[in-house]
Amino acid sequence: MSGHSKWKNIMHKKEKTDAQKAKIFTKIGKEISMAVKQFGPDPVSNTKLRDLIAKAKSFNVPNDNIERIIKKASGNDGEQYEVVTYEGYGIGGVAIIVEATTDNRNRTTADVRHYFDKYGGNLGTTGCVSFLFEDKGVIIVDAEDVDEDRFMEDALDSGAEDFSKEGDVFEVLTDVNDLNAVKEAVAAKGYKIISAEPDKIPSTYVTLTDEEQKVKMQKLLDMLEDNDDVTNVWHNWDNEE
Repeated sequence: MSGHSKWKNIMHKKEKTDAQKAKIFTKIGKEISMAVKQFGPDPVSNTKLRDLIAKAKSFNVPNDNIERIIKKASGNDGEQYEVVTYEGYGIGGVAIIVEATTDNRNRTTADVRHYFDKYGGNLGTTGCVSFLFEDKGVIIVDAEDVDEDRFMEDALDSGAEDFSKEGDVFEVLTDVNDLNAVKEAVAAKGYKIISAEPDKIPSTYVTLTDEEQKVKMQKLLDMLEDNDDVTNVWHNWDNEE
């Protein structure tokens, strides 16, 4: 899992300003709305909704806000969103996949294309970079006061494919179809689950050595992340310093 920094990205998001947090709330709200319209408003039977509620709470989204979104999406007056995926290359050949939840595909496409063009990248066609990523489930577990050897045994026994220690958390890797089952099994053994989400793991990474390229790449990622319609950004830039 070298170079994989999803958890660091999550922590970075948690530390953002109030204005940026409002954007995060908006994005999670769209995902919750989509999940309700697709699979219903009951988090007991709708595992995707249950996971999104947990994600929202991890970002301190108030319960009232969550309930309001679910209620609105359950009726016929809520916005109609669709999920759109974009693929392309950033400067220096960095592969990027962007997932957006939008009520206006033309607006979102124009925005994403503008960001790629502005910072030295190229928006490509579907499939142009997805072959460089593998879909996996990633579970983040609180590692405080946890014996690493014991956890490794319990995680593998729960169906995990691999795990690593990242600071004060464990990153557990699973088959994407086994994500919920492994999460429930690990939780049943008494471990604290911080997050559990599908992810795209790069098969290879690109290192940028030119400082100007690094700046442009970071600006492109920041612009994508700050767009209200963009819910996920995956890339293979090895930006570990």
